[in-house]
Amino acid sequence: MKFKLLSNSKDCKARAGEIQTDHGKIETPIFMPVGTIGSVKAVHRDELDTQIHAQIILGNTYHLYLRPGLEVIRQAGGIQKFNSWNKPMLTDSGGFQVYSLGDRRKITEEGCVFRSHIDGSKHIFTPERVMDIQRTLGADIIMAFDECTPYPCEYSYAKKSLDLTNRWLERCVKQFAQTECEYGYSQTLFPIVQGSVYPDLRKKSCEYVASFDCQGNAIGGLSVGEPVDKMYELTELCCDILPKDKPRYLMGVGTPINLLECIERGVDMFDCVMPTRNGRNAMLFTSEGVMNMRNEKWKRDFSPLDENGTADVDRIYTKAYLRHLFISGEILALQIASIHNLAFYLDLVRQARQHILEGDFLRWKTLMVEKLSRRL
Repeated sequence: MKFKLLSNSKDCKARAGEIQTDHGKIETPIFMPVGTIGSVKAVHRDELDTQIHAQIILGNTYHLYLRPGLEVIRQAGGIQKFNSWNKPMLTDSGGFQVYSLGDRRKITEEGCVFRSHIDGSKHIFTPERVMDIQRTLGADIIMAFDECTPYPCEYSYAKKSLDLTNRWLERCVKQFAQTECEYGYSQTLFPIVQGSVYPDLRKKSCEYVASFDCQGNAIGGLSVGEPVDKMYELTELCCDILPKDKPRYLMGVGTPINLLECIERGVDMFDCVMPTRNGRNAMLFTSEGVMNMRNEKWKRDFSPLDENGTADVDRIYTKAYLRHLFISGEILALQIASIHNLAFYLDLVRQARQHILEGDFLRWKTLMVEKLSRRL
């Protein structure tokens, strides 16, 4: 993987760049649609490509390991062959999913023993095992195995957890260096910064992560319930320490406003289930504000779904029709809303990139945040 920094904003820390992988180019800032089990919910591959204009999608190690399983992925020739997505992919290590299992998992120095949410079967993820699994999955960018701390979290636990994550990172880097992708192309390992909401731990983590000189770095554990101002504060702290010549990936964030605020602070890459999950629950994000498509006010509104939208669904369907689909429980509603929201997110980061290159990002961002805050 190669990263080229093309432009820095003159009035803030926003930046525009370009990531080159063996499966293609990624223009940053970028948002990655979440395809947890290898598919983005309710969205076809062609729609991801031609309507949403996704450049990279995310899959999840925990879920793909459990189902369909590594042998199926291996026989298919890797995750991109399996899901027919011939562009870049990133796999999360499964650390967050294991953390979410609660009393169905036990964390030790060796790794994490857990029981499948599918059938209760017992498994273990070690740093070495997670690297090997992601080698078999074959994504272009793979993540180190870490422990994601909850919020709130006592300082003593956050410190102990960070020390464990750091020791796991050493093992991940070593195993990654000793293995190769099974399909003949290159993969890149991103370490993950942790440290809960404590600035000194975050600083320590950033410095330690940077010392490995990997080709990119991620910031984890900042979308788990902490106040949004704290997320912005710690994101900026991390971006100020992490290498400027490497892409920075803020994991699991967030709303359109979150994206713009964190781009301003120096983040290059994002992922989040929000556009699809909220879309399936009738919430649409638009450049003029947020719409709840179940509201009575849309019942006789025959205007296009989004006059400023970039996807075909925005022009083909009306607000009244989409409301009718949601009220009727029609599956098509979920698909239309998901396509719209993802297309909006990708268009938003595309516009952000253009304004960074043109030198007026901060002015544009301020206007956009005001619009995005509206409830229509």
